[in-house]
Amino acid sequence: MGTRKSDMTRRGFLTTSLTGLAAAGLVSVPAKLAWADEQDAGESAGAEKPGKQHKSGEIHYRNLGKTGMSVPVVGMGVMNSSNPEVVQASYEIGIRHFDTAARYQFGRNEQMVGEVIAKLKARDKVVIATKELLPSGYEEMTAGELKAKFIKLTEGSLKRLKTDYVDILYIHNVQSVEALNAEGAFEALAQLKRDGKVRATGVSTHQAMAEIIDAVAEAEMYDVVLTAFNVSMAGYQELLDAVDKAAANGIGVVAMKTQAGGRSLPNQDAFRNYESATINKAMLKWALRHESISMAIPGFTNFEHLEQDFSVAYGLEYTEDEKRFLADNELQVGLGYCRQCTLCMATCPNGADIPSLMRTHMYAAQYSNFSEARSTLDEIAPGRGLDACGSCGKCTAQCANAVDIGYRIDDLKLIYA
Repeated sequence: MGTRKSDMTRRGFLTTSLTGLAAAGLVSVPAKLAWADEQDAGESAGAEKPGKQHKSGEIHYRNLGKTGMSVPVVGMGVMNSSNPEVVQASYEIGIRHFDTAARYQFGRNEQMVGEVIAKLKARDKVVIATKELLPSGYEEMTAGELKAKFIKLTEGSLKRLKTDYVDILYIHNVQSVEALNAEGAFEALAQLKRDGKVRATGVSTHQAMAEIIDAVAEAEMYDVVLTAFNVSMAGYQELLDAVDKAAANGIGVVAMKTQAGGRSLPNQDAFRNYESATINKAMLKWALRHESISMAIPGFTNFEHLEQDFSVAYGLEYTEDEKRFLADNELQVGLGYCRQCTLCMATCPNGADIPSLMRTHMYAAQYSNFSEARSTLDEIAPGRGLDACGSCGKCTAQCANAVDIGYRIDDLKLIYA
């Protein structure tokens, strides 16, 4: 029997996957494989240089808005990964952007990224992004207190990342324009930029995305926005327009949740006629074919998914199977992705924070990332989490799209009873 990619060593993966890309005509492999620990995979793989028109067989780069940074269109969302070998292989195959956050795995995710990049001596060859949550109770802090606290949090991230600066610093999980403009955080970002500890600033958002992205586009402080963006949002015109507006205003738009919340889709029977690689790559290509998207950060955790995701960086043309999948009438129902639009909240008699509960379910059931699920659940205000659902025999909340809210609430009750 052959070795499964998920069981491979990093070096075995690099040898087989790059040879496979060459056989598919995507990249030429030199006589001596140049993905050894001490060499730069991007140049060895014939990576496209910044500003150069993309050609077949080269890694596709795009400019990250007005930041002056140019990155391959596929980066790595590191949140769910705990394997440094996967992070290192990502660099060696050509990935140059790594996205993490202070809260991921309670800081261990940042530590892993920092250790791998330091080992590779590649700090000047990569773009590292991290995120800081506004501290609990920030609304009650003075501007000076919030500024000092946010700077201290960022310095903790720098220490864990083993670096003097991060390329992108996001305010994490911004859910309102008020949070976006929090006095003190704004000043902290400006100070960190002046001190050379941050190259570009931005926000990440899951809720009220169109409204927040519009506000980012009009603000003078922010350079980048990280937003959920996937094929389930094909009819979400407000979001599509906001992304286009932001890009036109020089904001770098980075797409997350491009595979609609993970490979373990909630309604898998709808897609039983498609290979998982077809589903994965079709959705990633859909996001990146929107030229207003600077790049995507799929959250792979193994070598097989790394190979699938990064192959997209060599070309965004759909295969016939991918076209068939994207044209499937069952697509939206099958994905069952929560857009975090908040329309469901008006249908809950107990005022539960349904969008945050749906994100908790995604992290637990689709990502198997129980630390992130627990953190998301714990951040919900008292009386608006699962405690709001305890007296309900049957959930009556309704989704405006295709999410079975009651089923997922019941799942969460079983997990967190």
